[in-house]
Amino acid sequence: MMEFIKNSAFFGAMISLIAYEIGLILKKKFKMAIFNPLLISIICVIGVLLIFHIDYDDYNEGGKYISYLLTPATVCLAVPLYEQIHLLKKNLKAVAAGVFSGTLAGLCSILLMAKLFGFDHQEYVTMLPKSITTAIGMGVSEELGGIVTITVAVIIITGVLGNMLAEVVYKIAKIEEPIARGLGLGTSAHAIGTAKAMELGPVEGAMSSLAIAVAGLLTVVGASVFAGMM
Repeated sequence: MMEFIKNSAFFGAMISLIAYEIGLILKKKFKMAIFNPLLISIICVIGVLLIFHIDYDDYNEGGKYISYLLTPATVCLAVPLYEQIHLLKKNLKAVAAGVFSGTLAGLCSILLMAKLFGFDHQEYVTMLPKSITTAIGMGVSEELGGIVTITVAVIIITGVLGNMLAEVVYKIAKIEEPIARGLGLGTSAHAIGTAKAMELGPVEGAMSSLAIAVAGLLTVVGASVFAGMM
């Protein structure tokens, strides 16, 4: 039976979708940030693989089909941006300043933390692309000599934490402007943060979609500069 499951072409996709559905149910029931569907699904999938001694490669044979949907899903983020294009034109300077300052703050925080915790150069550059989408972050990490697998893990953790904590942070800081909320999520928590922004509203989703692309480009340039600082 286990061999049949392991060799199934869709086992990885099935277990991923079931785990995410469990996360959605828990989130709806308890309405707490800790029950984030992405976090719950990650924990459930890891638990299943460990309990039944299933290799990641066997799981990924089916799970990779979900990954194929990432690119078209990212492209589709242009739709809400197009629908809110008038807001972008109206607030262009504020949007540019927000994304630039957010990207700079992220790079500076990594530099500060790396010095504080005594990272070497390789560990430092591994962390630099933490706030941009995985596809761009992997390339940046590899180019700078970082550890790509750790970069991917850090990017996912950053996104999940941003998705979980966004509403709490906005409530504490009393940030109610939809454009600011969207830009903050897209700049700091890439596509996973944008999923949260979509939940908050159409304006937040559109601005977050824009922030992903712009922050990605700024980080590619900024990471090259910051890499030489340590």
